[in-house]
Amino acid sequence: QSAHRAGLRSFIRYGWRWSWRVAAFVTIFNTVSTGLTVYRNKTTISNFASAGAFTGALFRMHLGLQGLAGGFVFGTAFGIPAGGLLMIMQKLAGETLQEKRNRERGELYEQKLAEWQSRLSVTEVLGQMESNAQGGPETETARE
Repeated sequence: QSAHRAGLRSFIRYGWRWSWRVAAFVTIFNTVSTGLTVYRNKTTISNFASAGAFTGALFRMHLGLQGLAGGFVFGTAFGIPAGGLLMIMQKLAGETLQEKRNRERGELYEQKLAEWQSRLSVTEVLGQMESNAQGGPETETARE
């Protein structure tokens, strides 16, 4: 039991030290890859490789130029398989995030177009009613 408790204490101690680093790495990686995907309007392996390279270089920058280059290579080496895995999982799910975004954008466009056309038809009907109301008395006075 004492060995178990000691193991648990060390797991908590070192787990906390590494958890925030992993969380920061993943956050930066996802932010860069998502930003590249949105900017380029397509999902490619190069987005994930670039995100990995940027994040790896950023985390190894304090070691100088060699650390920066090593982080760049290390991040690229892990970004490519991570991106490939994510893209394969999206394909297996049936719809990629890009396809979903385009579909939702099209649905929103169709909904707004239908709403705009219905408002336009109401405006046209009101205009016809107004012209009929103005034209009715004039025709009666013209007949008299």
